[in-house]
Amino acid sequence: MPPIPVKPGIYKIHAHIIGPTSLLTATEYAVKHGAPVITDRLNPLPIEQEWIVRPVEPVPGAPYTIHLAQHEAAGLVIPEDKLWVNSVPPAEWAKFTFERVIGGVKILSEKGLALRAGHRGAQIELVAPKPEFQETWTLEFVSPLNEE
Repeated sequence: MPPIPVKPGIYKIHAHIIGPTSLLTATEYAVKHGAPVITDRLNPLPIEQEWIVRPVEPVPGAPYTIHLAQHEAAGLVIPEDKLWVNSVPPAEWAKFTFERVIGGVKILSEKGLALRAGHRGAQIELVAPKPEFQETWTLEFVSPLNEE
């Protein structure tokens, strides 16, 4: 499938796993490559569950970066094919594309690996894409970016 455009903005990213709604969530404690990114229940405070999605450059077809909306220096990185959030320079953030699939979108890394939510609380892994619901995500648009 060809990549689809995504409107730059602040999003909640919902996993399609069995059980109550689960969102892409930055954990609080950094280890090894940063803070592990997991799926978790909706938190009352959006600090760890709202993400800015924006293109790397303003041209059609450009990949996107994803970083925390409330901590803009903390972007997603992918060492060892697992998803982490870390305060590293934006040039080191992972780049993603989005593909439409039944029920949502598939989020793909530059290597073409798909984000996979095994179960609530598990760290997000990157795997070869398959037509599985654990690799399907819903992007809930929260607000546009407030850029001058």
